Amino acid sequence: MTTLNIIGCGRAAKTLARLWQRQRAIDIGAVLTRSHAGALDACRFIGGGRAVARIADMGPADLWLLGVPDREIEGVARRLAACGSIRPGEGVFHLSGFSSSALLEPLGAQGAGVASVHPVLSFAEPDRAVEQFGGSLCGVEGSPDLCVQLTRLFATIGGNCFPLDAGHKPLYHAGSVFASNFLVVIMDVARKAYLAAGVAPDVAERLLAPLASATLANVIERGARVSLTGPAARGDHDVVSAQQLAVAKWSDEAGDAYAALTALAYRLAAEPLACD
Repeated sequence: MTTLNIIGCGRAAKTLARLWQRQRAIDIGAVLTRSHAGALDACRFIGGGRAVARIADMGPADLWLLGVPDREIEGVARRLAACGSIRPGEGVFHLSGFSSSALLEPLGAQGAGVASVHPVLSFAEPDRAVEQFGGSLCGVEGSPDLCVQLTRLFATIGGNCFPLDAGHKPLYHAGSVFASNFLVVIMDVARKAYLAAGVAPDVAERLLAPLASATLANVIERGARVSLTGPAARGDHDVVSAQQLAVAKWSDEAGDAYAALTALAYRLAAEPLACD
């Protein structure tokens, strides 16, 4: 069975490892995190693996997963290359949607296959992510042979891999940030605006949920242009201007966001409808 060593077993890495362990798709080998206690906790969550405290203790593996933050990927790759931990023919991949597999080139130069796979899913709660992962899209780029191997490996846990252009990953990842991270921020600003306007907390929650849920459903089912409503969609500039002043008076940052999003809303409203 293919063996996998993991360096940096955060929420995404341990979710994937648990799924592979549960499907018996792979043999989880050594697990290294910032602390030995963290590695032990990760192994308990995964249901397998061997917690280690140093790279030198990891031993060989067919595949290596670097689940570290973007800023640490290249440094870890250089450390692995310097200590000769990875042999020619082994595969190394990371999970970043922003950084390309080029950060692993020190290992590629030594004969390893290098790649990245970006699962498009929120891993905020690993227990929930384990149950939600099936059907998730996963962007993959890197060494062709390793990409094929990883595509098959992710398929065993329900992942659907698609090819990414490594040169455009920052813009690709920004799309996910808009769709996920910024959506959270916008919902938080909306909640705080309701409260600042004197709406009771329980009423604010009741306002947010159906409005946001229905809007998201419309965008997914019908597209953004048809789903856009409100004063910007109607071209009601007086209302937009007055509202901009009210928001800016309440919060400078929210006022700036309102202005930027309104400009984009005007641009979207000017796009022709599909039926035009």
